[in-house]
Amino acid sequence: MKLWIAFWNILLKDFRTYYLKPPNISWGIIFPLAWTGMFFIKSKSGLESISTVLPGVVALSILFGTTSLLSVTVTFEKKNRSFERLLLAPIPLELLMLAKTSGAILFGFVNAFVPVILAAFLVDLSRVAWSVFIPAVFLIAVVSTFMGLFIAVAVSEVFEAQTFSNFFRFPMIFLCGLFYPIDALPVFLQPLSYALPLTYGADMLHGAVQGGHMMPFFVDIAILGAFCVGLFMISLRNIKRRWIA
Repeated sequence: MKLWIAFWNILLKDFRTYYLKPPNISWGIIFPLAWTGMFFIKSKSGLESISTVLPGVVALSILFGTTSLLSVTVTFEKKNRSFERLLLAPIPLELLMLAKTSGAILFGFVNAFVPVILAAFLVDLSRVAWSVFIPAVFLIAVVSTFMGLFIAVAVSEVFEAQTFSNFFRFPMIFLCGLFYPIDALPVFLQPLSYALPLTYGADMLHGAVQGGHMMPFFVDIAILGAFCVGLFMISLRNIKRRWIA
């Protein structure tokens, strides 16, 4: 029971310190709105294009929101040595890092529904398969957060975290089928697309919103789950090797 009290207090502290600050709240709202407006205007296809671009906008809102906040906050705490005090706490490292990442997961999950709410005022979303959409949003939030953790552990400075994040994020925009079909990419790029976790989250979102998807949903879920576990375990190993040993 004491472990869950520690988990809750770490999560609550991060929300108070980082996620509930007015700049982050406003950024979490403005950023998805900006992505939504940009793609809706760029499409020039009227309201009928909203359901086409909505999965991509949702995925990008999660990806940029989680990786930006987590990679910066963890790197900032490590640089200021406040993270070292947490490492001294009598709780398992795995639980500590789950507590540190849960805030970003929740932030990304909530962030995803900003463009959904906007789209609901413009088009009918009654055909969306929410039983697929919501798990897809959650899994994308988890895998994006653990990617941010992986980045944060690999760098020393905050500006390095942002630069390293872009190394992963921007290729995903074009290679993961968010707005451009993977089968329309050059043949030599398609294997790279299937090596990126967002490809499988985007496939679930497209299937939930539009009904068309490349792989069975259970395959997408299994691969996303494998990415989540893999990124988390690699991050833990790097923390033990770089920050503790």
